Amino acid sequence: MGIMTGSLTRAGIVDVALELLADGGLHALAMRRIATELGVQQSALYWHFENKQQLLGAVADRIVAPIARPAAGDRSARIETLGSRLREELLRYPDGAELAASAYAFRLGAQQPFQRFADELVDGGLTLDDAEAAASVLVHFVFGYTADEQQRRQAAALGAIEHDHASDATTVADRFSRGLRLILRGVDAQDTSAS
Repeated sequence: MGIMTGSLTRAGIVDVALELLADGGLHALAMRRIATELGVQQSALYWHFENKQQLLGAVADRIVAPIARPAAGDRSARIETLGSRLREELLRYPDGAELAASAYAFRLGAQQPFQRFADELVDGGLTLDDAEAAASVLVHFVFGYTADEQQRRQAAALGAIEHDHASDATTVADRFSRGLRLILRGVDAQDTSAS
């Protein structure tokens, strides 16, 4: 792929990191390998990112960036749409959920979904404190559910576990949606009791 060091940009580094993530998961994101793909010395990456964690945070931000707020539907429908879109983006990359969850936990990146959920909840009438608590539950549910889904897929593909019908794509997506709806029922019940 080789590029000249002078044309090296943060966005270009993240692009290559995403390609490596898509092809090989988290273990493919070694700084040396990224530098090799870019045709530069590893030290050139540190002009743009202070450390690997900062780069991983930028990669996580890029993974969740396409998730836009839905324009239509009631609060629950919009939040369910956001959750489903987030899951879909995370599933595009092996270990995408694990990477995003780690970046989120360490406040290195992937904060956008939390804010999207919180904004929907505040716009739907929740207090800021309740909206942020519910948004945190939603983000952790989506990241955790999707990380589990990805790990099971990878383990089955490697033959480490047997494939079971409970992990078929349709069943997994249905369970995910059901889980989101259950969380939202709790949010709705809290909202009603606070009125």
